[in-house]
Amino acid sequence: MVTGATAGFGRAIAEKFAENGYRVLITGRRKERLLELEKELTATGTEVLSLNFDVRDIAAVKANVENLPSEWKNIDILVNNAGLAVGLSHIDDGDTDDWDRMIDTNVKGLLYVTRTVSPLMIAHGGGHIFNISSIAGKEVYENGNVYCASKHAVDALSKAMRIDLLKHGIKVTNIAPGMAETEFSIVRFKGDREKADAVYKGVKALTAEDIAEVIYFCATLPEHVCINDLTITPSQQASAGYLNRKV
Repeated sequence: MVTGATAGFGRAIAEKFAENGYRVLITGRRKERLLELEKELTATGTEVLSLNFDVRDIAAVKANVENLPSEWKNIDILVNNAGLAVGLSHIDDGDTDDWDRMIDTNVKGLLYVTRTVSPLMIAHGGGHIFNISSIAGKEVYENGNVYCASKHAVDALSKAMRIDLLKHGIKVTNIAPGMAETEFSIVRFKGDREKADAVYKGVKALTAEDIAEVIYFCATLPEHVCINDLTITPSQQASAGYLNRKV
């Protein structure tokens, strides 16, 4: 099960698992994109189920997961991918609506989905949860404030989940990507393509496919092996704010 599967990491992750023979349950807010992905994956011979809901809506999360057909309830891998950054302002000039959107999606949405799916994993004797955090969950940078706080929360929740679910045989892996060229900056700058393109200038950034490869690797290790936490950056990035741009 991959949340936020309509673009970026989520889409690439769904494609990676599908091409390797997994049945894939995809979720997303944007119905047209979701159905497009479902059609694409189904054409490869993969069994796909798409669920159109917003992870911020606890009632919708519960309704969709609790009413899954019985043959789809044995979720062995959950990728909590749905998340975003919105805005880039100093704390004294921040947009509180942007703050709410990030916290509701990155933290509460992840919690709502995990709370609903993890009992299914427990009932089936195990599973593997991947939480998509960020290098911003390891350190902070100017203007990152609330986004960084939300991803620090994901980092902490990954550690807490690992402890709480240990006795149930459920692995938890925290994935913290650095600079990756997806829709991330377009969303952060609310559609301003010029600002978004400037973020990646002179840097060969990570791709969504890079992250999908890493997650697939972690998910297919022997049962007794769990990679708890991975920070992944392009080779031109040493930290959240230190880049070797080649222009």
